[in-house]
Amino acid sequence: MSQSSDIPPEIKESPDKFFARLEAAREELKNLESLLADPETARNPRRFGQLGRDYSRLDKVVSLYDRYLVIQSELGDNQRMLDSGEEDPEFQELIHAEIEKLSGELEDVQHNLEEALIPPDERDESDIIIEIRAGTGGEEAALFALDLFRMYSKYAENKGLKIESLNTNPAAHGGLKEIVFGIVGDGAYRAFKHESGVHRVQRVPETESQGRIHTSAATVAVLPEVEEVDVKIDPNDLRIDRFCSSGPGGQSVNTTYSAIRITHIPSGIVVSCQDEKSQHKNKASALKVLRARLYQMMQAEQDAELSRQRKEQIKSGDRSDKIRTYNFPQNRVTDHRIGLSLHRLESVMDGDLDELVDKLHEWDREQRLNSDSE
Repeated sequence: MSQSSDIPPEIKESPDKFFARLEAAREELKNLESLLADPETARNPRRFGQLGRDYSRLDKVVSLYDRYLVIQSELGDNQRMLDSGEEDPEFQELIHAEIEKLSGELEDVQHNLEEALIPPDERDESDIIIEIRAGTGGEEAALFALDLFRMYSKYAENKGLKIESLNTNPAAHGGLKEIVFGIVGDGAYRAFKHESGVHRVQRVPETESQGRIHTSAATVAVLPEVEEVDVKIDPNDLRIDRFCSSGPGGQSVNTTYSAIRITHIPSGIVVSCQDEKSQHKNKASALKVLRARLYQMMQAEQDAELSRQRKEQIKSGDRSDKIRTYNFPQNRVTDHRIGLSLHRLESVMDGDLDELVDKLHEWDREQRLNSDSE
């Protein structure tokens, strides 16, 4: 295999390493073929499905790699003909045109190879649970939490996704202390996965008579829904309390003990759900949220282990990270991770998040590509 000047300069890592990864993908594809042909594998539908998805991804990588090698060989042949000393102008023009065409195609295939080598996020198509909590800023933070909920609701509606309320804790004077809700539909996690973190707002509160700008914050957590088989919960580890649903200020909104609070004793995680009238439905919702939080905890532990082994890694989007500022006086929203500022805050708060989300996906791709190539 030639590794000459035919290799495009756009390759972001050394050619030796780039081709080594592609040869490793070919070997892994052969191993997957053997595993998928093994009757023992077929007895485990879950594993069989995962191996099938891995096979499809690597088959695409190897097909692109084979095309890459063919184009590279054709480029070499054309370059040798060009260097042969043939002086016919028409012949030289044809060869130059062919080299230009093949070089463009090689660049496209190389770009697609880099994309295909990035392992997909298997959670992208998952339904999700979003938790929004008012942070620093008192009543203004609670109002901002409500604004964020409305923003996400409109964005979800624009994407054809469905909202499911799980638990709402309204503030006494408007706004939300906390809201937990589900978003259901294909690509839900992909659309919202970069929203986890601290969201900061700068504006003049309605109650501010001096016109001073206040800074408040709310936290957002985006959790992919997980199946029971992904997170095993021992019923003996749970303490389940039943109570009456409450509204602003803590007053009871019904007289039946339909609200559920589940405490996972080993982790100390507490989940409450009260938005359904049925105790059974609230319990099912609480368990769904608990599974998602436990899964997030498991992922965080794995990420912490990986961070000790790698120089750089994709930021986790932990809620301690300030990710975005919404500045109302300047009609500006700034995402601090990518350094992007948009001066159309009103449309963003109205659910027009596509530009932000697209730029975040590009940033994520570059982070993963750079991290994976080390």
